[in-house]
Amino acid sequence: MSQAPSRTVVVLAAGEGKRMKSATPKVLHPLLGRTLLGHVLAAATAAEAAGTIVVVGHKAEQVRGHLSEIAPDATPVLQEQQNGTGHAVRIALEAAPDADGTVVVLNGDVPLLRPETVAALLTAHEESKAGATVLAAEVADPSGLGRVVRDADGNLERIVEERDASPEVRAIREINAGIYAFDAALLREALGRISTDNDQGEEYLTDVFGLLADAGQPVGVYVAADAEETLGCNDRAELARLRALLRDRVNTAWMRSGVSILDPATTWIDVTVTLSPDAVIDQNSQLQGTTTVAAGAVIGPDTTLVDTTVGAGAVLLRAHSIGAQVGPEAQVGPYSYLRPGTLLGRKAKVGGFVETKNAELGDGAKVPHLTYVGDATIGAKANIGAGTIFANYDGVNKHHTTVGEAAFVGSDTVLIAPVEVGAGAYVAAGSAIQTAVPAGSLGVTRAPQRNIEGWTARKRPGTVSAEAAEQAATGDAG
Repeated sequence: MSQAPSRTVVVLAAGEGKRMKSATPKVLHPLLGRTLLGHVLAAATAAEAAGTIVVVGHKAEQVRGHLSEIAPDATPVLQEQQNGTGHAVRIALEAAPDADGTVVVLNGDVPLLRPETVAALLTAHEESKAGATVLAAEVADPSGLGRVVRDADGNLERIVEERDASPEVRAIREINAGIYAFDAALLREALGRISTDNDQGEEYLTDVFGLLADAGQPVGVYVAADAEETLGCNDRAELARLRALLRDRVNTAWMRSGVSILDPATTWIDVTVTLSPDAVIDQNSQLQGTTTVAAGAVIGPDTTLVDTTVGAGAVLLRAHSIGAQVGPEAQVGPYSYLRPGTLLGRKAKVGGFVETKNAELGDGAKVPHLTYVGDATIGAKANIGAGTIFANYDGVNKHHTTVGEAAFVGSDTVLIAPVEVGAGAYVAAGSAIQTAVPAGSLGVTRAPQRNIEGWTARKRPGTVSAEAAEQAATGDAG
């Protein structure tokens, strides 16, 4: 059994992307959980390469910083002057003098490329023992793209950039996807012979194909099964188109795996999200980051989850959640905001217009409505009444509040941290609690109520209130 050849990946990510009109380098623009560069590097994992080189240039420090986060094993190589793709690959190989076998070159702006397509390209290249193989695609509108020119026998003759193409070549609809496989030794030799005799005065990597073909070396074309995979991105409009295509691909894959997506056109799911069969995603929902949703959970409509874990059978309706853990069969919403550090136990409830932060709710605990819960632990089966505020911040430090199991906090209460309400204790509505309420006790801080008879008639004469009070008094007298 022959040993698989060594492989090296080179990703071209040095360009400015002027048409993006952005302070952000083109390859760092995001779509569905990864940057353009992140998607390309994910596809490149199929190469199982010994090393990955990323050629950086425009705003190199930003790109290097991003690489250190998403691909710390990749080696960034600086192309100070962007003198073409051939120049970029030559610089990359100079930084990897021991690279042999197969060199895979990918443009950094093809986020729809699948790992399976990279693997298929490499298989075709290595089995045919070609000196170079290009990934091509048949497209309806090839405007702006390099063309694949074949001879009378259908073999690759050369690759021509559009601005250097004749009208006859421009009529060709088979395009160069900017993704290649090369024999490392032949590539090094050919790169040394590339000229800059073209419209842009640059070293074109694609000229390697013509040089190898003229030297009698076999060169090949692998046609992508799905032309959408080869689409690049040059401006914001194209980025939006790619984002929509990726959304459709992701949603279709999840639906075919058993997830119900009720309106795929308004549902956006990052490629980093994990869903279980029988999860339901309703319309106008966004699932981002490391979010996971278990079986039977219902998300939406109108819900955004970022880095959130949702347990089996939970329901989140018109909610926004960042960095929270929602337990099985818990209920959230509508119009709830779960902030980082929120932990909801089984069957816990966070109702309408409730905000939580660094808060743990035990199994069956309820915060039904109109409440802020910050830096708190709420025991199982406890109930927090409407309008309650956990006053956790004194202007300098955050403090913790503990509400015991099966405790009951009445409406319009302020719990002034640090404070504890014991298990089974009650807090009377309208109280401001700043010392501990022992287990089983009632905490109350209301002032005694007094009524001033006849106040409305004396102080608000002639008003509708005074008139209503007079009618009520007459009716009572009758």
